[in-house]
Amino acid sequence: MLSARFRPWHVALFLAKYAWLTGRRSPVLVHFEVTLRCNAACGFCDYWKTDPSARATELKSYADAARFFNPMLVTFTGGEPTLRRDLEDVVAEVDRAIRLKYVTLITHGAMLTPERAQSLWDAGIHQFNISLDYLDERHDAARGLPGLSAKILAAIPAMRARGIDNIRFNTVIKNDNLDQILPIVHHAAELGVGVNFSVYTDAKNGNRDYLVGSGELAELDDVVRRLLEFKRRRRGVITNSDYYLEQIPRYVRGELTEPCQSGIRTIHIDPAGHVKRCPDFPTDFHWRDFKKYEPVNCNACYYACRGEAQAPLRLSRVRDVMA
Repeated sequence: MLSARFRPWHVALFLAKYAWLTGRRSPVLVHFEVTLRCNAACGFCDYWKTDPSARATELKSYADAARFFNPMLVTFTGGEPTLRRDLEDVVAEVDRAIRLKYVTLITHGAMLTPERAQSLWDAGIHQFNISLDYLDERHDAARGLPGLSAKILAAIPAMRARGIDNIRFNTVIKNDNLDQILPIVHHAAELGVGVNFSVYTDAKNGNRDYLVGSGELAELDDVVRRLLEFKRRRRGVITNSDYYLEQIPRYVRGELTEPCQSGIRTIHIDPAGHVKRCPDFPTDFHWRDFKKYEPVNCNACYYACRGEAQAPLRLSRVRDVMA
């Protein structure tokens, strides 16, 4: 689901840049973790416990790192990136630093008013990714932010009315929201937005409460089957590749053995400019001292950033991009 800012010929340019970057074993996607602070209180993530004084170590600009890596895809994440009052400046500098790129923002959405979304859109964000795991108050409880789901669902039509035409829900598949997966897809279709799924892992802080277990495998298989059926009928709503969705039951069953490509096609840069191969790994070096990673034998997670980086370029994936 590309924004109207992009034309079909942009796809050819992006494919050429993708081939160039992968040929050099350079990261295709760079995640800028612009802060580790967060005002939510999720049980599966500890960023909300970050000392507020950590803001003193947050870089004012990531433009030099952006020029150094020259990635095809850039994601601004955190923590909660909208806590940074200078986020528009940070985005605009990276936007100017890279000529051909696609820029996304991941947010819990509590502070994403239509006006703030507009200023970030004008600064260079091409796609907003808003976390949504339930359509009701369960989402508010999980994030520790009362009224959050209603706020998100009300903000989207106002954002689209402003011409912000590329919005996605980021939905984590957990053991207690399998009943919500298809309703979220259908609601996204009604709103004119997309959905990108990841599967829950306890790698962040060891919380196993939300892991999909053996008791939910049959329901998970059915959910994945229905997601793939929906994609075949209507491309452009579910933005995961068919491949990624197909592998989720394998991950849950413990059948994944493929080496992880994190650090090769994707890297994370923390607020101080240090690089880690994955959001759940420690940092290794400053971006100025970057050394190319090798595949790692780790199957602790099956985040979309890992699975999509390993997805083969099928015809169905091209159709996803063009939808």
